[in-house]
Amino acid sequence: MTGPGLPTGDEKARTVQAMFDRIAPRYDRLNRIMTFGMDSGWRRKSIAALALGRGSTIIDVACGTGDFCREAQRAGLDPIGLDVSFGMLSMAATEAPLAQADALRLPLRDGDADGLTCGFAMRNVVDLSVLFEESARVLRAGGRVAFLDTAQPDNALLSFGHRIYFHKVVPRIGGWLSDKDAYSYLPKSTAYLPPKSELVALLQRAGFDDVSVSFFGLGAVQLLTGTKR
Repeated sequence: MTGPGLPTGDEKARTVQAMFDRIAPRYDRLNRIMTFGMDSGWRRKSIAALALGRGSTIIDVACGTGDFCREAQRAGLDPIGLDVSFGMLSMAATEAPLAQADALRLPLRDGDADGLTCGFAMRNVVDLSVLFEESARVLRAGGRVAFLDTAQPDNALLSFGHRIYFHKVVPRIGGWLSDKDAYSYLPKSTAYLPPKSELVALLQRAGFDDVSVSFFGLGAVQLLTGTKR
């Protein structure tokens, strides 16, 4: 599922990588402004939802500047961050080991990790099925995943307010403070995300049980979790 004018395939991969390279220097600051600081709490809840013991190895896919890695370390976990954008990695503020890598071709052995996180990047990969299959491959049996991303509130009034804010206000703020094209693209990229039921089915087909979706921010953010069979 895509919207009009949105890139697909290799063009999408190139567009996403170049975009995040450009916006990396101000990415964290804009995240805090645009989410009113709530994004940190959403990541903490995602880490808690993994329900893994201290010392567990966590792979953070599309780690960006290391927000999820920092939250994982605070929880006593052992994260490794991977991102296709060298610009984002160069701005990272975390003690976790980092590497440049494609989320659809993770440079890890089968069953290497206990858990996997991915923040606001499901809509940025070329193929969600491959992302979920790769996630299953690198996890041990019983390993846990937590995919955090945007959503559309079910409530009509909240949905209207969210559309105005996310599709009108966010691009304007992003254009003023960072990159107009990037922050116009990011709200549009939500069209890549399938409905909740399809996300659940895709994760189950990739080899996960106990799949569930929970919502934060009055329904504007979703958390998809599951356990590898």
